Amino acid sequence: MKIIADTNLLVRAAISDDAEQGRLAKGVLERAELVAVPVVALCEFCWVLSYTYKHGGDEIARAIRVLGASGNVAFDWPAVDAGLAMLDAGGDFADGVVAQAGQRLDGETFVSFDRKAIALLRAQGKKVLLPQ
Repeated sequence: MKIIADTNLLVRAAISDDAEQGRLAKGVLERAELVAVPVVALCEFCWVLSYTYKHGGDEIARAIRVLGASGNVAFDWPAVDAGLAMLDAGGDFADGVVAQAGQRLDGETFVSFDRKAIALLRAQGKKVLLPQ
């Protein structure tokens, strides 16, 4: 079976805060021929792990990398790599994904009021603008 993984499936598999759902989630992921993981599900996954479970960026990045190393998982790797670069730099996964997605749509300059995202993306050599 080729599945599309929803955020709650990923969270249950990673956290196992509900033992039965954790077992079921891991089983489905392991048995699937293909696990398609939409970028939006990873953005939500990061948010849930960070804000609900208080995991740090390094723990979240590790969980994404472990998932991505599974032989049956399909990611939009350019977007995931951009998100992981932001996590590794101390920022938010979603900010990296947004900046990368915008570039894929021919955008040139990331514009935000998020000073941290602006600084991290600037450090990565991206064009950025903080409206003033």
